[in-house]
Amino acid sequence: MDFEKFKESMYQLIVETSTNLPKDVRRAILAAKRKENAGTRAAMSLATITQNIQMADDNVSPICQDTGLPTFKIKTPVGVNQLKLKQAIYEAIEQATKDGKLRPNSVDSLTGKNSGNNIGAGTPVIKFEQWEENYIDVRLILKGGGCENKNIQYSLPCELEGLGRAGRDLDGIRKCILHAVYQAQGQGCSAGFIGVGIGGDRSSGYDLAKEQLFRPVDDVNPNEDLRKLEEYIMENANKLGIGTMGFGGETTLLGCKIGVMNRIPASFFVSVAYNCWAFRRLGVKIDPNTGAISEWLYQDGEKVTFELSEAEKETAASNEDSSKRKVVTLEAPITEEQIRQLKVGDVVQINGMMYTGRDAIHKYLMDHDAPVDLNGQIIYHCGPVMLKDDEGNWHVKAAGPTTSIREEPYQGDIMKKFGIRAVIGKGGMGPKTLAALKEHGGVYLNAIGGAAQYYADCIQSVVGVDLMEFGIPEAMWHLRVKGFTAVVTMDSHGNSLHEDVEKSSLEKLAQLKEPVFQ
Repeated sequence: MDFEKFKESMYQLIVETSTNLPKDVRRAILAAKRKENAGTRAAMSLATITQNIQMADDNVSPICQDTGLPTFKIKTPVGVNQLKLKQAIYEAIEQATKDGKLRPNSVDSLTGKNSGNNIGAGTPVIKFEQWEENYIDVRLILKGGGCENKNIQYSLPCELEGLGRAGRDLDGIRKCILHAVYQAQGQGCSAGFIGVGIGGDRSSGYDLAKEQLFRPVDDVNPNEDLRKLEEYIMENANKLGIGTMGFGGETTLLGCKIGVMNRIPASFFVSVAYNCWAFRRLGVKIDPNTGAISEWLYQDGEKVTFELSEAEKETAASNEDSSKRKVVTLEAPITEEQIRQLKVGDVVQINGMMYTGRDAIHKYLMDHDAPVDLNGQIIYHCGPVMLKDDEGNWHVKAAGPTTSIREEPYQGDIMKKFGIRAVIGKGGMGPKTLAALKEHGGVYLNAIGGAAQYYADCIQSVVGVDLMEFGIPEAMWHLRVKGFTAVVTMDSHGNSLHEDVEKSSLEKLAQLKEPVFQ
């Protein structure tokens, strides 16, 4: 085999997976878009999502800034040198990172140091399997941290909020899967996809769950019991009303795939791998003699476009007046008076400066002074993909929001300490932050998770950067923006859309308590 050619093929696979959603995923998103009523928050979110997909296509840039932990699943004919294939993949990963197609995401778990090239102990994940076919099958999934953190594993029997006891049977499995969708809320960038693994041990169960995400969205499970369960989950999970980004709506789940394996008598695990709408999963068939791509996988069927039909345009126009929401322009420094005027549901457009801050920044600010004056300023929960040009200037390649709940232990204290007035992220925050917003006069703004190209387009320039020792995703970037749009979902009056949706979806979950599969 020509291993240089194989490396080139792997580079193409990485770039396409990061920037080009497969057709089966696009079909699912288009179906969701058609279900939503014009003028709703869900419709607005899906419009942003579909616009972002098109921008990623046009720019050949990451759909979402969190390109996750690359996971390869590879089947090879007997005799293929897997060691050389692995080395070629490492080199392709490193080049894709350098070119801004992947964000540097490999962090030393003890020191917190970012390797800068996505190579490190255990990263990327490469799993080999031999088979008797005469070609190499390579599949890649880029699963971001927001949805990875919503993975969940159940040990049956157990008690589940809203659903009661889940036993060691098909109906107990049903309850676990419904609960898994409920607990994700908007934090995993819903509407999402789930892979479910029944049985195994704790590690093999999760492996089986993630393996289900490699199945095409529109395939049919050959196991009749699992086929019926998949269909039931798709119908009933979408009755929970969680909706796109957790804003409420008709579509909460875009796909459900379930696999089963044997277990030992003492253990009964149900493992659920949650994936966001930005379901970046592609595959290729490789000629083992040349290393070249002979076929792309998951790209069958007609090209999927997201343009409105004439009928949809007429419907949108007729709803234009009723769908108008209050739009407020903010530019830092922001006063408490301005914040107190905002309420849940308001749409905000931001001009001027904002500063990124994720996990490392929040921990740092608890014990140190801020590198800039943050009084009246805006913090953006974002770990962007950045590239430096030949003149040494930084450029934003992708810049969507990260999941905010991770900052719950810090956020309220930091806002009061430094006078921060607004926080932007996704998925909402908890009661400690909500109380601080009310006391201090602050607001939480929900941006659309995964819409990294849409928001990168709003960034006019990178003014500066601090704390680069934390690595590119965790540094504090000083960004000048224009027309950066987000929705008020937690205000200074004690109101939280996230709290409301979670409460209403729990009530709907409880309606699914009664046994279905005997």
